[in-house]
Amino acid sequence: MAHLRYKQEEELCFWDQFRKGDENAYACLYRSYVHILYQYCSQFTIDKPLIKDCIHDLFVELWRNRMTLGDTTSVRFYLMASIKRKLVRHLNAQQKHTSNEDIPVEYWHINTPSHENQLIADEEFESTNQHLNVAINGLPRRQREAIFLKFYMNLNNHEIADLMKINIQSVYNLVFGALGNLKKQMTLERLTF
Repeated sequence: MAHLRYKQEEELCFWDQFRKGDENAYACLYRSYVHILYQYCSQFTIDKPLIKDCIHDLFVELWRNRMTLGDTTSVRFYLMASIKRKLVRHLNAQQKHTSNEDIPVEYWHINTPSHENQLIADEEFESTNQHLNVAINGLPRRQREAIFLKFYMNLNNHEIADLMKINIQSVYNLVFGALGNLKKQMTLERLTF
């Protein structure tokens, strides 16, 4: 099931309404972010029940503490930072190791008019998607996280630096290094394919 996406202004409006006790606004935030938070947490562990528990606990705590929550300039950043803290606390407490679970990759592609061309395009898309997933999976964990935040979550470099607790130059270095590694891997895949 596809997750809902709202404009930042709409999310901030939902956030304010939710803090005032509006259950519909709370539900909109949940539906909009449950999938995104799940994908993000999957970067740190393969323990799916733990991820689901952390997301559930986060939203229960948000509802319980709604009257004391402050304003935010980015609902996305607030929720992602909150879930990361919660998950890391659980992982540290359980002394679990992180994993290299794949990041789902989404592409937009142009539909071709003929059935044969569509089949060819679908095969090429699947092949490229598989190669890209393998390449992303092969990145060091920090590079993979930076790529996910930058290109899948559309966070800016300052938000990434805050979320990963690194300086802005390190974000540039991680993203640049990751893109170089991905380019190299994808070029090798094309040569051997």
